[in-house]
Amino acid sequence: MPKMRAVDAAVLVLEKEGISCAFGVPGAAINPFYSALRARGTVRHILARHVEAASHMAEGFTRAKAGNIGLCIGTSGPAGTDMITGLYSASADSIPILCITGQAPRARLTKEDFQAVDITAIAAPVAKWAVTVMEPYQVPMALQKAFYLMRSGRPGPVLIDLPIDVQLAEIEFDIDAYEPLDVGKPAMTRKQAEKVLALLNAAERPLIVAGGGIINADASDLLIEFAEITGVPVIPTLMGWGAIPDDHRLMAGMCGLQTSHRYGNATMLASDFVLGVGNRWANRHTGSVDKYREGRKFVHIDIEPTQIGRVFAPDLGVVSDAGAALKMLLDVATEWKTAGKLRDWSGWAKECQQRKKTLKRKTHFTEVPLKPQRVYEEMNKAFGRDTTYVSTIGLSQIAGAQFLHVYNPRNWINCGQAGPLGWTLPAALGVRAANPDAEIVALSGDYDFQFLIEELAVGAQHKLPYIHVVVNNAYLGLIRQAQRGFQMDFEVSLAFENVNRGEGAEPGYGVDHVAVAEAMGCKAIRVRRPEDCAAAFKEAKRLIAENQVPVVVEFILERVTNISMGTEIDAIVEFEQLAERNEDAPTAIALLD
Repeated sequence: MPKMRAVDAAVLVLEKEGISCAFGVPGAAINPFYSALRARGTVRHILARHVEAASHMAEGFTRAKAGNIGLCIGTSGPAGTDMITGLYSASADSIPILCITGQAPRARLTKEDFQAVDITAIAAPVAKWAVTVMEPYQVPMALQKAFYLMRSGRPGPVLIDLPIDVQLAEIEFDIDAYEPLDVGKPAMTRKQAEKVLALLNAAERPLIVAGGGIINADASDLLIEFAEITGVPVIPTLMGWGAIPDDHRLMAGMCGLQTSHRYGNATMLASDFVLGVGNRWANRHTGSVDKYREGRKFVHIDIEPTQIGRVFAPDLGVVSDAGAALKMLLDVATEWKTAGKLRDWSGWAKECQQRKKTLKRKTHFTEVPLKPQRVYEEMNKAFGRDTTYVSTIGLSQIAGAQFLHVYNPRNWINCGQAGPLGWTLPAALGVRAANPDAEIVALSGDYDFQFLIEELAVGAQHKLPYIHVVVNNAYLGLIRQAQRGFQMDFEVSLAFENVNRGEGAEPGYGVDHVAVAEAMGCKAIRVRRPEDCAAAFKEAKRLIAENQVPVVVEFILERVTNISMGTEIDAIVEFEQLAERNEDAPTAIALLD
């Protein structure tokens, strides 16, 4: 039996489980693991500038491609605590990432050693499993369990903490005898499918709500086939956006309080039956449960048993992987269609299409400073159907979801539930590491961009090019808009006169993002007028081709623009777009193209 250090066995296991890329920051307590990575040379390592950013890079890497698992590495103490936000974000969105931390020697764990913290206790609420490995031979076995847990049932993150003496201990281990464990996923039965379809068949105006579980299961093609064979329109959630193309005749729009379409909300309110697949009835999608449920029946299909009934009790709940459920539903629906047993919903589908054609929000504004709606209109023109968008939180993300178009699964990489500021930039770098040839466009407000702005240097150092659209109003825009309910505008302005403002920087807007990006080794363009947008995007693509570094395209926006949202899906406020601050009162004006 070959003898090796526990960390050498760990790297062999990572290889066998398919790990090809890691994001992290070395440190004293994790250096043995890094020595094993260096000795093998099979796993690419990307050095982050902040360990939280490394965890978000791992998220982006996982989210970008089916089957991927991102790996984040850090030392003891603060490296692990820095990862907690990434673990929370991954756990909330059912994203598997593996976090490996170094730890003080076993004998010193209770001695308050330097940078010794009980990271497993801290991580446990936001991880599928968190463990400090106390026996050297259990290092490869803990990794085997970690990969099994990350892939089985509802996916999620795992943290493995390795005391330095455990890392260095010698064990006997034969990698040729190692095999990944079979993944366990529940599957819908035919009897269950027939019950679902019987409820569907009794409805006059049914909808399919397509959640992120469909993306995780790589089952978007099955969703489209099922929608087409039944003729039932689809409402994707924000996490499921891209599971059906935006221009598909059965794509009925998104529903919700913020990241929604007017036609999507109107169609949901007109429906009488909802089939939820791989979704979790998130509150930004539903609003109040009473209003969302009123007048309609529900079926909920989810891979995790405890998700069913968590928000509200459906008329029927089925525990199943989204892909397995759609396959069984498709098989039964096809038989019923052939036998003439399936209802015809073509008239209802045409109603949904009509709403989609007419209930639109205005985007073609010509004002200077720019209105954000015009920026998204220009993005739709500049980028193709295969573009991958990355975004996290704020008015920039909300407006992006309202106005951009997504046509493929995993082309909307979004932190749905946690929404940490700063997530976008490192996540985009992770997406680039996973997809070397993709066209990647990140979308941030100025505050999200500033949170982990130092990671631009990672993109420059490791040649991870993408376009980062920064819509700059020098505000915490979403919080400013929320503060309207308290009749205040307090501590949400980022504006100041920068004494070091370079030539061309916007007076009064504070941080010179162009100068910062260039100082980090990247390229940057500033845009002030609508007619310059197209040329800026063209130039950004040229700069990426020539330099292979991130390119920041900053748009100087008017300070205040309120984006459509509300407290209920039937009470979305459509704001009249006024440029002057303190003159932004809500109105009931319908902004139609």
